[in-house]
Amino acid sequence: MRPRTQISFCWPDPPFNIVLVEPEIPQNTGTIARLCAATGTVLHLIEPLGFRLTDREVKRAGLDYWDAVEIRRFPNLETFSDRFPNAGKLFFSTSGQKSYTEAGYRPGDCLIFGSESRGLPLELLEAHPDDVYNIPMRLENVRSLNLANAASVVLYEALRQCNE
Repeated sequence: MRPRTQISFCWPDPPFNIVLVEPEIPQNTGTIARLCAATGTVLHLIEPLGFRLTDREVKRAGLDYWDAVEIRRFPNLETFSDRFPNAGKLFFSTSGQKSYTEAGYRPGDCLIFGSESRGLPLELLEAHPDDVYNIPMRLENVRSLNLANAASVVLYEALRQCNE
Protein backbone atom coordinates (compact mmCIF):
# COMPACT_ATOMS: atom_id res chain seq x y z
CA MET A 1 0.00 0.00 0.00
CA ARG A 2 1.35 3.40 -1.01
CA PRO A 3 1.70 5.94 1.79
CA ARG A 4 -0.76 8.82 1.69
CA THR A 5 0.73 12.25 1.17
CA GLN A 6 -0.70 15.67 1.86
CA ILE A 7 -0.25 18.21 -0.92
CA SER A 8 0.59 21.71 0.29
CA PHE A 9 -2.56 23.76 -0.07
CA CYS A 10 -3.98 26.88 1.54
CA TRP A 11 -7.65 26.56 2.50
CA PRO A 12 -9.57 29.83 2.20
CA ASP A 13 -10.81 31.70 5.22
CA PRO A 14 -13.71 32.16 5.31
CA PRO A 15 -14.51 28.86 3.60
CA PHE A 16 -16.61 28.56 0.47
CA ASN A 17 -20.29 27.71 0.76
CA ILE A 18 -22.10 25.20 -1.42
CA VAL A 19 -25.82 25.91 -1.56
CA LEU A 20 -28.21 23.24 -2.84
CA VAL A 21 -31.66 24.58 -3.67
CA GLU A 22 -34.28 21.86 -3.14
CA PRO A 23 -32.02 18.85 -3.78
CA GLU A 24 -33.93 15.68 -4.66
CA ILE A 25 -31.47 12.79 -4.79
CA PRO A 26 -30.02 11.69 -1.45
CA GLN A 27 -26.87 10.16 -2.92
CA ASN A 28 -25.91 13.47 -4.56
CA THR A 29 -26.29 15.37 -1.30
CA GLY A 30 -24.29 12.71 0.54
CA THR A 31 -21.51 12.89 -2.05
CA ILE A 32 -21.47 16.69 -1.85
CA ALA A 33 -21.33 16.48 1.95
CA ARG A 34 -18.23 14.30 1.59
CA LEU A 35 -16.75 16.90 -0.79
CA CYS A 36 -17.45 19.60 1.80
CA ALA A 37 -15.74 17.54 4.51
CA ALA A 38 -12.67 17.14 2.30
CA THR A 39 -12.41 20.87 1.60
CA GLY A 40 -13.75 22.58 4.72
CA THR A 41 -16.69 23.92 2.75
CA VAL A 42 -20.00 24.72 4.45
CA LEU A 43 -23.07 22.94 3.00
CA HIS A 44 -26.35 24.87 2.92
CA LEU A 45 -29.55 23.00 2.12
CA ILE A 46 -32.60 24.94 0.97
CA GLU A 47 -35.89 23.16 1.65
CA PRO A 48 -37.92 21.36 0.68
CA LEU A 49 -35.54 18.42 0.43
CA GLY A 50 -36.52 15.36 -1.60
CA PHE A 51 -35.37 13.10 1.27
CA ARG A 52 -34.54 13.12 4.97
CA LEU A 53 -30.94 13.62 6.08
CA THR A 54 -31.34 10.47 8.12
CA ASP A 55 -32.05 8.37 5.01
CA ARG A 56 -29.70 5.44 4.52
CA GLU A 57 -28.72 6.58 0.98
CA VAL A 58 -27.57 9.99 2.21
CA LYS A 59 -25.56 8.52 5.06
CA ARG A 60 -23.94 5.88 2.85
CA ALA A 61 -22.86 8.40 0.19
CA GLY A 62 -21.33 10.63 2.87
CA LEU A 63 -19.70 7.62 4.53
CA ASP A 64 -18.38 8.40 7.99
CA TYR A 65 -17.52 12.03 7.20
CA TRP A 66 -20.75 13.60 8.49
CA ASP A 67 -19.15 14.84 11.71
CA ALA A 68 -16.65 16.84 9.62
CA VAL A 69 -19.32 18.76 7.67
CA GLU A 70 -21.01 21.96 8.76
CA ILE A 71 -24.56 21.69 7.44
CA ARG A 72 -27.07 24.51 7.63
CA ARG A 73 -30.72 24.14 6.62
CA PHE A 74 -33.04 26.92 5.52
CA PRO A 75 -36.80 26.77 4.91
CA ASN A 76 -36.45 28.77 1.67
CA LEU A 77 -34.02 30.76 -0.46
CA GLU A 78 -35.19 34.10 0.94
CA THR A 79 -34.26 33.09 4.48
CA PHE A 80 -30.84 31.99 3.26
CA SER A 81 -30.29 35.26 1.36
CA ASP A 82 -31.38 37.31 4.38
CA ARG A 83 -28.83 35.46 6.53
CA PHE A 84 -25.97 36.11 4.06
CA PRO A 85 -26.74 39.50 2.50
CA ASN A 86 -23.12 40.47 1.80
CA ALA A 87 -21.74 37.14 0.60
CA GLY A 88 -20.84 36.79 -3.05
CA LYS A 89 -23.42 34.62 -4.78
CA LEU A 90 -22.61 32.71 -7.94
CA PHE A 91 -25.32 30.68 -9.66
CA PHE A 92 -24.68 27.61 -11.82
CA SER A 93 -27.03 26.59 -14.59
CA THR A 94 -26.91 25.08 -18.06
CA SER A 95 -28.52 28.36 -19.21
CA GLY A 96 -25.56 30.43 -17.99
CA GLN A 97 -23.81 32.42 -20.72
CA LYS A 98 -20.36 32.46 -19.06
CA SER A 99 -18.08 29.57 -18.18
CA TYR A 100 -17.50 28.76 -14.52
CA THR A 101 -13.79 29.46 -15.15
CA GLU A 102 -14.63 33.13 -15.86
CA ALA A 103 -15.99 33.71 -12.35
CA GLY A 104 -13.75 35.56 -9.93
CA TYR A 105 -14.11 33.41 -6.83
CA ARG A 106 -13.42 34.88 -3.40
CA PRO A 107 -13.28 33.15 -0.02
CA GLY A 108 -16.73 33.07 1.55
CA ASP A 109 -18.58 33.01 -1.78
CA CYS A 110 -21.80 31.01 -2.07
CA LEU A 111 -21.79 28.55 -4.98
CA ILE A 112 -25.48 27.97 -5.67
CA PHE A 113 -26.88 24.93 -7.51
CA GLY A 114 -30.47 23.95 -8.30
CA SER A 115 -32.33 20.69 -7.95
CA GLU A 116 -31.47 17.73 -10.14
CA SER A 117 -34.65 17.79 -12.22
CA ARG A 118 -35.50 21.51 -12.35
CA GLY A 119 -32.27 23.41 -11.81
CA LEU A 120 -32.48 26.90 -10.34
CA PRO A 121 -35.75 28.86 -10.55
CA LEU A 122 -35.93 31.04 -13.67
CA GLU A 123 -36.85 34.16 -11.65
CA LEU A 124 -33.68 33.71 -9.58
CA LEU A 125 -31.52 33.45 -12.70
CA GLU A 126 -33.23 36.46 -14.26
CA ALA A 127 -32.66 38.50 -11.09
CA HIS A 128 -28.88 37.83 -11.24
CA PRO A 129 -27.96 37.66 -14.95
CA ASP A 130 -24.34 38.75 -14.43
CA ASP A 131 -23.73 36.05 -11.83
CA VAL A 132 -24.96 32.96 -13.72
CA TYR A 133 -22.30 30.54 -14.97
CA ASN A 134 -22.28 27.21 -16.71
CA ILE A 135 -19.96 24.25 -17.07
CA PRO A 136 -19.35 23.83 -20.81
CA MET A 137 -20.67 20.55 -22.14
CA ARG A 138 -22.15 19.10 -25.28
CA LEU A 139 -25.85 19.64 -24.61
CA GLU A 140 -26.79 17.62 -27.65
CA ASN A 141 -25.47 14.59 -25.76
CA VAL A 142 -26.64 15.27 -22.19
CA ARG A 143 -29.08 17.57 -20.42
CA SER A 144 -26.70 18.37 -17.58
CA LEU A 145 -23.97 16.99 -15.36
CA ASN A 146 -24.70 15.10 -12.19
CA LEU A 147 -25.17 17.62 -9.36
CA ALA A 148 -22.32 16.21 -7.27
CA ASN A 149 -19.97 16.29 -10.27
CA ALA A 150 -20.93 19.89 -11.07
CA ALA A 151 -20.39 21.00 -7.48
CA SER A 152 -16.97 19.32 -7.46
CA VAL A 153 -15.84 20.92 -10.71
CA VAL A 154 -16.88 24.41 -9.58
CA LEU A 155 -15.56 24.14 -6.02
CA TYR A 156 -12.13 22.96 -7.10
CA GLU A 157 -11.88 25.79 -9.64
CA ALA A 158 -12.72 28.23 -6.84
CA LEU A 159 -10.06 26.66 -4.62
CA ARG A 160 -7.54 26.70 -7.46
CA GLN A 161 -8.10 30.40 -8.03
CA CYS A 162 -7.68 31.14 -4.31
CA ASN A 163 -4.37 29.31 -4.31
CA GLU A 164 -2.79 31.12 -7.25
